[in-house]
This record gives sequence, C-alpha cells and structure tokens, in this order.
Amino acid sequence: MADGKESVQNLFPNLSTLKWLVIIIILLILAKKFATTRRRRFKKKLSGRVVIITGSNSGIGFATAADFAKRNAKVILACRDKVKGQRAASRIQKISKNTNVVFKQLDLASLASVRQFCRTILTSESRLDILINNAGLMACPLERTEDGFEMQFGVNYLGHFLLSNLLVNLVKKSQGKIINVTSYMYKLGRINLDDLNSVQTYTPWKAYYQSKLAVVLITKELSRRLADSKVTVNAVHPGMVATNLYRHTIFKLPGLWYVLSPITWLMWKSVDDAASSIVHLAVSDSIEDVTGEYFSNYKVQQLESHALDEGVAKKLWDTSIDLVSLKNPQI
Repeated sequence: MADGKESVQNLFPNLSTLKWLVIIIILLILAKKFATTRRRRFKKKLSGRVVIITGSNSGIGFATAADFAKRNAKVILACRDKVKGQRAASRIQKISKNTNVVFKQLDLASLASVRQFCRTILTSESRLDILINNAGLMACPLERTEDGFEMQFGVNYLGHFLLSNLLVNLVKKSQGKIINVTSYMYKLGRINLDDLNSVQTYTPWKAYYQSKLAVVLITKELSRRLADSKVTVNAVHPGMVATNLYRHTIFKLPGLWYVLSPITWLMWKSVDDAASSIVHLAVSDSIEDVTGEYFSNYKVQQLESHALDEGVAKKLWDTSIDLVSLKNPQI
C-alpha cells in the first residue's frame, strides 16, 4: 500500500495538480454536453416504409441509413461508388438485422445518372415515404460535373433538385417527406443568378455557401408548390461532424487536425448525434405536419432575410428547371 502511495506521489509530486487535472477533465465533459445538443431517441418503427438516402455509404448518411434500417424500413442507399455502396449496405444489414437494405447507383454529378436512378425507382417501388437529400461536397477545387456545372452547385443542389422533381409524385402517393440536408453556412451565401455556375469567378467557399443557400431557398419554394398535398418539405443543419466532407478544407492539412482535435471533440457532434437530427424530421409526431422550415438542434430556426426572398427562390426554381431540361415538370 505504501509503495502504491509513493508511486502516485512520484507521478504527481503536488497532489493538488492531480485534483486540478480531474476538475479540468470533468469541466470539459460538462462543457461538451452543454455545447452539443443531447441526442433524442425515437421509438417509432417504420415497417413497410421506403426510404432513400443519398450519400449514405459513409458519415452522417450511413448513420442515418442505419437508424432507419433498425426501424425496419426498406432503405435504399443512393451512392456514386458501387463498391462502397454495396459494402455499406452489407454493414447496415448486419448492424440492423434488416436484410431489406439495398444499394442503387446514383451519381449526382451526372443528370443522366439521376434520370436513370429515378427510372429504376419508379419501376421497382410502389411508394416512397422519405427522401433524404444528404450527399454533398465542401470547398473543393474547381471541377465540373458531367454536364458542365460547377461541382458543388451540381452535386449539393442541382442533382438533388432534379431527383426531387422526378420522384415527387411517388412521394405524394405515400404522403411522404422530403428532407434536404443543408448547413448553417447558408447564412454566408448569396445567389448569383448571373453566374450560378461560377464561370466568371470561382471561390471554393463562396460556391459552397451558394449551394447551401440554394437548398434552403428551394426547400421553401417546393413546400409552397406542394401546399395542397400532404407532402412535407424541410431543411436541416445536422451539425458539425468530423467526416470526409472536410477533405478539401484546412482541417485535413497534415498535423492541423491533431492540433484542433480537442476543440472539435468539444464543439462538434458525433455522426450518430447528427443523424438523429435528420431522423427527427422523419419520425417525430410533434412536427408531423410542419413544412417549409429550417431545423437545427431539433428546433425550427429563424432564417436570414435573404433566405426568405420568394422572388429569388422563384427565379432560382425557373432557372433550375431550364438547367436540368425538365420537360413537363410535375410541380
């Protein structure tokens, strides 16, 4: 016993140092609980329901898909990479003990791929209860989609715009939900209707902000256009999470992540916590009929004035219809 006491004293010559260390650790844990919203848990089952989630082979999308699978829904992983998508489907089947989890190939950087995916879904599915537009890119170097659009605008916004339009009648049949994943960084965005495609100038972050603002504006516009239906359309900021989304940002610079990791641990959410924010919009009875809103931390948030501009939203809608060459739009 004496030897043990001496070893502690050798490690901490001043025992008050140990006490302060314990206090600091406790305070950090409490601070994390305060800084990140406690995850809500929902018991609702989704047997017989069909869910599509884009970008669901990793990160928040994967965690969201796994949650729905545990609720016994049929979950369709809409992903670009076939190998990663099939691997994710197998993992979720094992995690959830639900064999009704399937992969369908979808490349949002290709409008032809979006159309082919929708043809497949309209042939194979008689209903679509929940469509989650989750896939996204952040602050990537200038790159163009197959159709020549700036990559972030094309993947984060335009591909999902076409996807929602082509599947909306199937969602209507189920009186379902469309959930658009966005970011609080929409606040920094501005819609440049004269250069949506970043031809004149390109700044990675500005393009990202614009794409996320476009998601919010179109969420509001789509909800207005579906006002006479039972379909709800909402946007959600799931929170900051350490995922592959940040691969083009300073967080991925060699060594910097380790320097910043204490801060990110303290302030950022886990993927399961973030996924819970998305699941909330799909299963919570308290917001069953809420539509056209922007959510963060499980609550409706007031949007910035430029995200409420109906004139800009309508112009963006009309321009988007032209960009994707959507003939005879359903809404």
